[in-house]
Amino acid sequence: MGQFVTIERGLGPEGRVAVVRFDRGDGINALSPDAMRQLTDAARSFEDDGATSVVVLAGNAMAFSAGFDLKDPEGRGRAGMDLGALRRHLKLGPRLTRAWQEMEQITIGAIDGFCIGGGVALAVALDFRVMARDAHMRVPEIGLGMNMSWQSVPRMLHLIGPARTKQAVILADDRIGADDAYEWGLVEHLAEPGQAFTAAMALADKVAAQPPMSVAMTKLTVNRLAHALDDLASHMDLDQFALAGMSEDHREGVAAFLHRRKPTFRGK
Repeated sequence: MGQFVTIERGLGPEGRVAVVRFDRGDGINALSPDAMRQLTDAARSFEDDGATSVVVLAGNAMAFSAGFDLKDPEGRGRAGMDLGALRRHLKLGPRLTRAWQEMEQITIGAIDGFCIGGGVALAVALDFRVMARDAHMRVPEIGLGMNMSWQSVPRMLHLIGPARTKQAVILADDRIGADDAYEWGLVEHLAEPGQAFTAAMALADKVAAQPPMSVAMTKLTVNRLAHALDDLASHMDLDQFALAGMSEDHREGVAAFLHRRKPTFRGK
């Protein structure tokens, strides 16, 4: 298994900015289970890092992330798991997004290219998102016969409201371009093509110049208020995902994706 995540600390004002780079070197940046573990470990590595107050998370020039890797052997092994083993394996995604949301540092996502499915789930767990004007997002889970999980729905709801959340999630084939993402409030900053990382670093420098403890306390207060009911709202995410994964529609959705054809869903 390769090392897909690199961390660079000591950047920006007083060395208070760090960069976490997720790059599988393939221009797609899918979230395999191993990649998810590496990204979770990266977030947790900042737990006792008092020298860092801002963390920029970036993909590569072509993609932030294509979402969960449907072709990864470990991921495909879910089909043969019993319910108990499946539920344990399905905790990888929620564990990843929670680790990034609960970081004391301010987190900023730099989004170039495309950000799809689990990539969106990871992005909305961050504090800020900077998106290149030629980039796009898409939430394809429902089109694959699944639900949007990893506690993403309440996080999206806080950012863009109920109707836009339904629009983004239910209309699975629709791309959300940078202009719409900005207008909706799904991202906070737009950058010129190829400049998302540079713009994210400029924002990071501004945040890092503020008093670190006051910044951390403010983030904690806002997050506790905003996300107070998220666990209650999404406690069935994982089990809904497991249930949906047993449906004929899910099998049809994945088969259609892998064979590049239009799916036919029957509500079974």
